[in-house]
Amino acid sequence: MRNQELYPIGDAARRSGLSVSAVRFYADEGLVEPTRLNEAGHRLYDIDTIARLELVRTLRELDTELDEIRRLLEGGTTLHDLLTTHLGIVERQEHALRARRAVLRTLIRQGCTTAQADLMHKLISMTDEEREQIIDAFWNEVGEGLDVPDGFVDRLRTMRPVLSADPTAAQLEAWIELGDLVRDPAFRDAVRNYLRETYTTDVGRDVASAPFQDFVHENGGRLVAEVLAAYRAGESPRSPWAQQAVTRFMEAATALSDTPLTPEVRNRMADGYRRLPDMMRRIAEEEAAAESPVYDDTHGRYLSLVAVINGTESEDIREEDSTVFTWIADAMRASTPA
Repeated sequence: MRNQELYPIGDAARRSGLSVSAVRFYADEGLVEPTRLNEAGHRLYDIDTIARLELVRTLRELDTELDEIRRLLEGGTTLHDLLTTHLGIVERQEHALRARRAVLRTLIRQGCTTAQADLMHKLISMTDEEREQIIDAFWNEVGEGLDVPDGFVDRLRTMRPVLSADPTAAQLEAWIELGDLVRDPAFRDAVRNYLRETYTTDVGRDVASAPFQDFVHENGGRLVAEVLAAYRAGESPRSPWAQQAVTRFMEAATALSDTPLTPEVRNRMADGYRRLPDMMRRIAEEEAAAESPVYDDTHGRYLSLVAVINGTESEDIREEDSTVFTWIADAMRASTPA
């Protein structure tokens, strides 16, 4: 039978994918000895022995140590346990290489100094507790003495980075940038000034109030998602789905100020949505020309990096084509009695 055939060392090497010298080496190490020697003292191998050589070759290609392979072949461990252990080693190596790549890419992109390279290495090597500490220090300084409604800074503080145990390269790069920013006094001052200018006015304090913030971050976000889902599904603004979604959103929005949802209010809201693209363009132009801190460079940058780190980037209605605002306005008007 074929499995009783014996092959010279050259054939065994070719069939196992090893070199002849490697086959000899593993025999000399006592890992895979030849099946027997012929009368001339030449080594001969059967199919089972060649299969063991193939296994050794595979494990060595995975950087498995000889002692680990010996334990497996001698029955001191199972192949499953050996591979599981080795997978853990490979995954740790992958994590370290991914972190190193993130640092190198950031250094190349920014043209950093030696001191900055050292800082990036420290940021990547931080424990969860150390990351929490620098974020807490950031919000302690930014929020100190801000004349905003109670609980507003505490709400901002809850939006913080949580780096997973197996982060992507993009998440690591975002953490490097954020970790560098929150330690920068100039960035802290810019965020603080933006929050002061935005939320200490009468209108700003209303926006920072607990009811409004609850609406924006909880119920309101879900209702906006329902409206966008109807739009993206190609629904007519007058369809039952669109009408229900838009009406729920308007009812929740007007409830913030205890305003009845009358036809006049619906029309005003519709007019506001129809004008929103132009308003957004003007705001973007004003921010681009402004000398004072703006959202995208301050608090907005912080939030966008946190979203990347946490893997929670969400679709924003501002990113939609301007036709979505016309669609919403039409849906609001369609629900108004003639």
